[in-house]
Amino acid sequence: MKAVLCKEWGPAESLVVEDVPARDPGPGEVRVRVKAAGVNFPDVLIIQKKYQMQPALPFSPGSEAAGEVVAVGAGVTHVKPGDAVMAYAGIGCFAEEVVAPADKVMKIPAGVSYEVAAAFTLTYGTSWHAIRDRAALQPGETMLVLGAAGGVGLSAIEIGKAIGARVIAAASTDEKLAVCREHGADATINYEKEDLREAIKRETQGKGPDVIYDPVGGKFAEPAFRSIGWRGRYLVIGFAAGQIPSIALNLALLKGASIVGVFWGDFTRREPQANLAGMKEMMGWLNEGKLRPHISGRYRLDEVTRALNDMSARKVTGKILIVP
Repeated sequence: MKAVLCKEWGPAESLVVEDVPARDPGPGEVRVRVKAAGVNFPDVLIIQKKYQMQPALPFSPGSEAAGEVVAVGAGVTHVKPGDAVMAYAGIGCFAEEVVAPADKVMKIPAGVSYEVAAAFTLTYGTSWHAIRDRAALQPGETMLVLGAAGGVGLSAIEIGKAIGARVIAAASTDEKLAVCREHGADATINYEKEDLREAIKRETQGKGPDVIYDPVGGKFAEPAFRSIGWRGRYLVIGFAAGQIPSIALNLALLKGASIVGVFWGDFTRREPQANLAGMKEMMGWLNEGKLRPHISGRYRLDEVTRALNDMSARKVTGKILIVP
């Protein structure tokens, strides 16, 4: 089978596509023929040895995929060969086949395409864990989403609306904000054109948001946190801007606010049943039309370098896919 390989740490240009032997699934594993694989910001980091997880070289990047079960290992009973499934493998999905842990493989609901399923697991899983589990967002509360036009950003908007909150989307261009409105944002802020603190004050009538969802970090983190409401929850999702911000802790004291870390990957490992409950709730929302993954681009295996560079350059809205 063909697979994208990272043989040395470095930029996306160092990746190669080669023929590698397919691996049979071991006990508790599922082998999947990949129909589509989701591209996520951690894929940009992991090949540069900048992510929390650092696999041994060589490896194939790509954490999530959807496809058809080819074979199952001993002890696997919830899926069988021929089933359409979505899988979170951590690595290995930028390939024609991937072997994934069985507890991170689930059947795709009827009527859901492989592409939608491939665009779902990591972004929506991260946002559910952040918003529902860590922040406990309530109906009627207000949530500000930074970097709102990206994959996790759009999923956060939709999940916030499914819960019944008011959602303010902040992004860097008017075109990106138009996509945010299409996915349910009640108000928008272009933080490259206007002062973020003043805009938050305007959109929250001076109260500040109850929850801030931040996958960006960088220069907007501190002004956003200074604007948070009383008992607010600041969700630390990631650092797409490339800079990990430093925030003075007296700001948390003054607002009675919480800085809440969100590491969905470890959540799936430590609390698999809670993650499964979240996925089931979101499948219900998906069937009701409340969640609509936005797929803005598709790339072949030999176009992975371009896909990752587009992701790194913040040219992507919603999700992009690798389609072997």
